[in-house]
Amino acid sequence: MLPKERVIAALEFKTPDRIPTGETGIDYTITEQALGHPTLYRAKWKEFNALWQGRRNEYVESCKRDIPGVARAFGHDVVPVFLVPSAHQPPEPPEFLGPYRWRNADGRVFAFSPESEGHAFLVSNPAYALEDIQDIPFEPDESQFELVRHVVKEMGGTHFILGRPGDGIFPIARYTVEFLLTNMIECPELVRRIIEVESRYCIKVSEALLDAGCDAVLPTSDVASNKAPFMSPAMFRSFLLPWLKAECDAAHGKGKYLIKHTDGNVWSILDMMIEAGIDGWQGIQPKIGMTLPALQERYGGRLCFWGGVDMDTLCAGTEEQVAEEVRVACQSAPREGGLVITCGNSVMVGVKYANYLAQIRAAHVYGTNAKAVHYSK
Repeated sequence: MLPKERVIAALEFKTPDRIPTGETGIDYTITEQALGHPTLYRAKWKEFNALWQGRRNEYVESCKRDIPGVARAFGHDVVPVFLVPSAHQPPEPPEFLGPYRWRNADGRVFAFSPESEGHAFLVSNPAYALEDIQDIPFEPDESQFELVRHVVKEMGGTHFILGRPGDGIFPIARYTVEFLLTNMIECPELVRRIIEVESRYCIKVSEALLDAGCDAVLPTSDVASNKAPFMSPAMFRSFLLPWLKAECDAAHGKGKYLIKHTDGNVWSILDMMIEAGIDGWQGIQPKIGMTLPALQERYGGRLCFWGGVDMDTLCAGTEEQVAEEVRVACQSAPREGGLVITCGNSVMVGVKYANYLAQIRAAHVYGTNAKAVHYSK
């Protein structure tokens, strides 16, 4: 099977020749170890500064070279892509409030931790009122598709191309969790309008990615903590479910797939996510109780799971522990698809390179023969 055929078989509950593998993103530390040269792809503070300094073309060329390169290095079936900044509209440098703290022109304040090197996180947003929330224009120029078209041309005939359109139904990259949750109670129409505007924009970006040759899209709004969803199931149904369904309908209208990303404990809302029409779910954390055996027992044949290895294990565990999590994931899956082996989030700074190699090796051992019992480095 070709890698693309393998992933589609998993999504459609057919029988792939082996369980497919891939990631939604790989941070620079792992990419650089795999390829042996520096990268600006997911390079955190280096990436931010490159774009602020007007080095957009250098950043895009790095992504064009290294996203296919790292997928080939690890034998991935899935290759992620996204729109890149326009070549004709340089980003406006932010107002720096401290060494790793800045304010964008729209008033949103972000911070970055050089110790953890996680994603930049939103500290605050302006105190928006209902009348402030306007539709987000989407008028991309061709230069923003430079990465997508390159990867689709180079790998789209063989590999499953996964488009990343950004947030949608719970846009915590643009509004703080506290702002959204508080206003679900105090000013629900404000939050409904925000979700509508952000989801419509996500749908437009998704459709553009699918039209450009992507096989699926991955909206990335997190909706849960390690203990439970951020809001009650009733509020999820009222505020988020209609727009999650709209995102799914848009992808399905193009004849493609929607893989929903969210971290956290989503047991109480997973039925609704399936009701909305998601084809897969990525962001699975076994250590908080979202184990693949339990998920497959309840939802096997109804939802394709993208996961298998907990981020904690990749960062702090042993190669043998990583391999064991892959074994459990693979042996819990039905032969008729329903699983893509990925890490529990994206491959972030802090992941041990040897552990990630162990994940890939184990996926090939246990994913090819779900009854295999022997694993060696």
